[in-house]
Amino acid sequence: MKVFILSLIGLLLQACSTSSETHIQQAELLSLLQSDQAPIIIDVRSSGEFNSGHIPHAQHIPFWQSFTSDALDNTDKQQDVILYCEHGPRAGFAKFAYSLAGFQNIRYLQGHMTSWRQAGFPMETK
Repeated sequence: MKVFILSLIGLLLQACSTSSETHIQQAELLSLLQSDQAPIIIDVRSSGEFNSGHIPHAQHIPFWQSFTSDALDNTDKQQDVILYCEHGPRAGFAKFAYSLAGFQNIRYLQGHMTSWRQAGFPMETK
């Protein structure tokens, strides 16, 4: 149990860091979205937040459903996965869940949705 809690705390802290190994820059993600190499993008915020504006092509899987959702069951576990929430902590919980599910290449969006919105990058609404 102690290892579980320490692992979870580490991922939560990592979600709020700025390392290039664990994060993708907004401009890089935008470039990938405009190419044919778009990664899997998962918005882990609430439905209200997602519906008010999200990154184009993002899948909505709230962080509390990350451990139980079957939305990615048929997905290649080697694909790049980009997680974001509003500021970082919820994405940390989701990364823990997807790591346990076998996903290997998970990164966070640098600055999460707050920075994406402030930069004026494109958003979709529902």
